[in-house]
Amino acid sequence: MPAQDTQLLDILLKLKAIDEAAAAKVKKEALSANLAVEELLLKHNLVDKEALARSKAAMLKVPYVDVAAASASPEALNILPEAVATKYLALPLSIDKANNLLNLAMANPADLNALEFIEKKTGMKVKPQLAEAGRLNLEIKERYAQSLSSEVTEALKDSGAAKKSDFNKVTEEVGGVIREAPIAKIVSTILEFAIKARASDVHIEPLDNKTRVRYRIDGILYEKLVLPKNVHDSVVSRIKILCHMKIDEKRLPQDGRFSFRAGEEEVDLRVSSLPSIHGEKIVMRLLKKAFNVPDLPELGLRGRALTNLQQSIRVPHGIILVTGPTGSGKTTTLYSVLSKISTPKVNVITLEDPVEYQIEGISQVQVNPQAGLTFASGLRSFLRQDPDIIMVGEIRDKETAELAVQASLTGHLVFSTLHTNSASGALPRLLDMEAEPFLLASTMTCVVGQRVVRKICQHCKTSYSPPPEIMEDIKKVLGPLYNGFLTSQKATEPKLYKGEKCEECNGTGYSGRVGIFEVLPISEKIGRLILERSPASHVEAAAVAEGMVLMMQDGYLKTLEGTTTLEEVLRVAAEA
Repeated sequence: MPAQDTQLLDILLKLKAIDEAAAAKVKKEALSANLAVEELLLKHNLVDKEALARSKAAMLKVPYVDVAAASASPEALNILPEAVATKYLALPLSIDKANNLLNLAMANPADLNALEFIEKKTGMKVKPQLAEAGRLNLEIKERYAQSLSSEVTEALKDSGAAKKSDFNKVTEEVGGVIREAPIAKIVSTILEFAIKARASDVHIEPLDNKTRVRYRIDGILYEKLVLPKNVHDSVVSRIKILCHMKIDEKRLPQDGRFSFRAGEEEVDLRVSSLPSIHGEKIVMRLLKKAFNVPDLPELGLRGRALTNLQQSIRVPHGIILVTGPTGSGKTTTLYSVLSKISTPKVNVITLEDPVEYQIEGISQVQVNPQAGLTFASGLRSFLRQDPDIIMVGEIRDKETAELAVQASLTGHLVFSTLHTNSASGALPRLLDMEAEPFLLASTMTCVVGQRVVRKICQHCKTSYSPPPEIMEDIKKVLGPLYNGFLTSQKATEPKLYKGEKCEECNGTGYSGRVGIFEVLPISEKIGRLILERSPASHVEAAAVAEGMVLMMQDGYLKTLEGTTTLEEVLRVAAEA
């Protein structure tokens, strides 16, 4: 067996990507069939493609790069034609002009002929990095398809022709620069890709010597594009003009909105600018105009949790809280509940910061602290609007908590959110806000704790048998629920699932998101614990004894069902 094959197996064993038995089996077959170890590992699906690529990088002593998460500079893409990149499976990432160096992601950095050809073609010294071949192929197509190389080149010519000081003044010349086609094209391409990639946010961040563009897709930030620092001010000014911000005000944060259409799809963009030491940072939140409110089962609620929440929202008065950190889908859950109970027979009013989606038949109000409209003052005014159902975006302080309690006592159904890690943690938090225990015990109806996890891509979903230690952990966390799952599935030993990373999911293995929940109905026993000011752990123990499924358990059940992965559940719910 070649020394490289032996070395590759040793590295895979060291990284625990394969076990001794699998390594011995591959060694034996490689010798008898005279095949390469790498070919056999992939043929028998014994090792993850990414783990294999990392091991090859370690063997060749070159850096490994995850091209799905790495950014590519338009200048770098401009220097190497797409045909050459496709032929040699080599994606240019960035240029180091000071050292005349091209950083290049390659499937085979040991291909000396490819390296020599690319160095001659570009006139630069190449610094190779190893990337997984399948993902690299996808990224080459995607990056060249959305390449801004020609627009950036044109914009750089324009900015080079203008003096640097011109960018710091609001003059007709600068107005001309930002209205130039190249800058407009850069902004529209950034937004078109955001819509195509289902991004919820776009971050345009100035760094010391470049501007990076990051997209939040399914809750995770991906750096997809790097722009030269020279065009940053022009791009920011273009966005500011679109959302009617002051382009001459660079020292204070600003907010604005505008709409953008790409093909058949139209989105509203909520824009925020923030001065940083390297320039203004822009964050754009994308809100789809055609927003279909999902129903509760679509969100991921099912079984006892769904039944408890449905029963709670039928009660005509009381407080229902949804808890979780920022970005855990609390507002979407509240919208889903409100759209379910909003009828012409009830008056529903919401107070939000900000109003993200408009729901027909509901009076939605946006807080405006500068004008004196806060959650507390708005809630006080709401009670004079003859409401049946009130939704307050967030309980942030003592005054809002007291008003929510008073509203529920006077016969209103109140929905709100609270930033706590678990459902049981909401009750001590309200007590910390000096809410009276006897009032809480009588007004609280239900508390929902939630997180959102990424769903496995259905196009590249594959099953595997987990190691024994992982199965032990699953059995320990689920307890009696584990046997209940096996009975319902008529299985003896379950499998886990993962995404193989394909074109449909942009090489991530995930597509879409779903919630994991715990629903805590306020029973008589829980009410007594509130009166006694019991800690969250006692409340949770009592709720579990009454049949509540914990958030982590719900996540593990969705893992066994093949909806998400164990890594996702641990990423979002490990601290809950």
